[in-house]
Amino acid sequence: AGGICIAQSLKIPHEHKPSDFDKIIRQLLDTRYARTVVLFASDEDIRGILNASKRADQVGHFLWIGSDSWGSKNSPIHQLEDAAVGAITILPKRATISGFDAYFMSRTLENNRRNVWFAEYWEENFNCKLMSSSKKDDSSRKCTGQERIGVDSKYEQEGKVQFVIDAVYAMAHALHNMQRDLCPDVSGICPEMELAGGKKLLKYIRSVSFNGSAGTSVTFNRNGDAPGRYDLFQYQRSNGTGSGYRAVGQWTETLQLNMEELRWPRGEQDVPVSVCSLPCRAGQRKKVVKGMPCCWHCEPCDGYQFQADEFSCKLCAYNMRPGANRTSCRPIPIIKLEWHSPWAVIPVFLAMLGIIATIFVMATFVRYNDTPIVRASGRELSYVLLTGIFLCYIITFLMIAKPDVGVCSFRRVFLGLGMCISYAALLTKTNRIYRIFEQGKKSVTAPRLISPTSQLAIAFSLISVQLLGVLVWFGVDPPNTVVDFDEQRTIDPELARGVLKCDITDLQIICSLGYSILLMVTCTVYAIKTRGVPENFNEAKPIGFTMYTTCIVWLAFIPIFFGTAQSAEKLYIQTSTLTVSMNLSASVALGLLYVPKVYVIIFHPELNVQKRKRSFKAVVTAATMSSRLSHKAADRPNGEAKTELCENLEPNSESRGSGRPATLMFITRMV
Repeated sequence: AGGICIAQSLKIPHEHKPSDFDKIIRQLLDTRYARTVVLFASDEDIRGILNASKRADQVGHFLWIGSDSWGSKNSPIHQLEDAAVGAITILPKRATISGFDAYFMSRTLENNRRNVWFAEYWEENFNCKLMSSSKKDDSSRKCTGQERIGVDSKYEQEGKVQFVIDAVYAMAHALHNMQRDLCPDVSGICPEMELAGGKKLLKYIRSVSFNGSAGTSVTFNRNGDAPGRYDLFQYQRSNGTGSGYRAVGQWTETLQLNMEELRWPRGEQDVPVSVCSLPCRAGQRKKVVKGMPCCWHCEPCDGYQFQADEFSCKLCAYNMRPGANRTSCRPIPIIKLEWHSPWAVIPVFLAMLGIIATIFVMATFVRYNDTPIVRASGRELSYVLLTGIFLCYIITFLMIAKPDVGVCSFRRVFLGLGMCISYAALLTKTNRIYRIFEQGKKSVTAPRLISPTSQLAIAFSLISVQLLGVLVWFGVDPPNTVVDFDEQRTIDPELARGVLKCDITDLQIICSLGYSILLMVTCTVYAIKTRGVPENFNEAKPIGFTMYTTCIVWLAFIPIFFGTAQSAEKLYIQTSTLTVSMNLSASVALGLLYVPKVYVIIFHPELNVQKRKRSFKAVVTAATMSSRLSHKAADRPNGEAKTELCENLEPNSESRGSGRPATLMFITRMV
């Protein structure tokens, strides 16, 4: 009440020892910031508390407030003045009743008739012994009976005399009013009054109102308390005037305190603060100690919590984080992969080099479109393959660009399309080679669908599967952007970031690339099957090396991509890994399949000439005989077989001078 809260309520044992007071001081220090101690204790107990504070070296720490039992007496603080400095005490306002002094000082052993304790008081006041049954020891002198109060002893009117007189008058007024109400026609006590009981008498006592012995009004409130009238004192020590109690205010219905007159221990200038717990800082909640409503522990709102009110913390919304002082929430910053980031610079640099190289190769092929090397490499599928390689490089820029609906749409289309085009063209080539030589083992008839038009049709049919899958993806889940607040939701909210990205999951990325990977694996299988074909006839071996290297690249990509799924750097690592893997795949195909051809076209044009034309029958026969001779040579432990292929320019022409058809001859030389 009144803004006052009790941190602790301690009792002084009835039979106490010095250790009991030491324990009380230790308990008071548990709530160290609650410095004010209100004492309702006897003089002896007050001395015990002050002594214990000195033993604990806490002089000046506690601010004592003494009840009227302390008042302005010197006995509780004798030789403990330093521990009592700053203590504020109260004493009921009182007036000296002059008639009482005259009456009491005239009392003697002879004229006392009704005070049964007067003889005991006489012995204590004059330090003498009246009778053998007295409690005074035998060494005390005998009382003569001629002693006089105030003459032979020091006398000072007891401060509560006024209140005793007023209490007697209050009882008298209550009985008078009660008799008047219950016995209006009877003088004295009537039966109704005898049976009234204490509760009814208390009601009359609380209802009295009269002027007391000091001329002040005597009334009681509904709780039975008389109006409080107190003088306030503070025990002060001054070098000039010495130590003593100094009046600093009073209470008469309201507090009147002279702040300029107050002096505090330890020389404090401002009014000392006494609280059980210091106020919590911003961003901290109060955890109230059970049974002590004004005492609490301050607990910080941690993680993504903010201080909702004085006693609770609440979690910020998923897209928010607590402010600097944790009293509110603020939006989490949104980031994306920036062009200047090292995770983007390297893939972009590789992609730019690849695009320049691809354009250069394509321009070279267009410029020398009708030369033997370009024609022999299968011009139609070469341009398809170069287009796929170009798209593999282009996807790097789409993966790093700021996500929006348009960018996300292009990502879905081109993410797997470049690889699909590349490996569809390579698969068509390797499949053609495989079918030609497999057919040659059975007959000299050329297999179906090996013409350039057929090859393009096969390649585009394979590519259409990827495009169909993308169209279905668009229909089922339209492209959109999302902000992922979980990816970089760090323990420290200050480091938390929302990641702006396309609404494409890791599984969807793998599914989009899955068809291309299937084409790549199938192409690798055909490359392995055609590895024994003589390199003079086709690109089987360069394609094989390309596919082996590409498989290694993507085998390294998969664990890196999925292994970083829980990393805070997931956006950067996965994007960089994906784009670098696609750049490397395109670069491997470009380097192994086209760089040697471009080198010959530009630097050795003398090699870019028409060679002897081979019929399908000649090609098949050569491949079959080469395979057989290789097996025979392997059966000769001490020799090596070397095969030389000789062909006429026109397989169907007649040999000069012989009139016989030209034949394909193999000369095996034993070394």
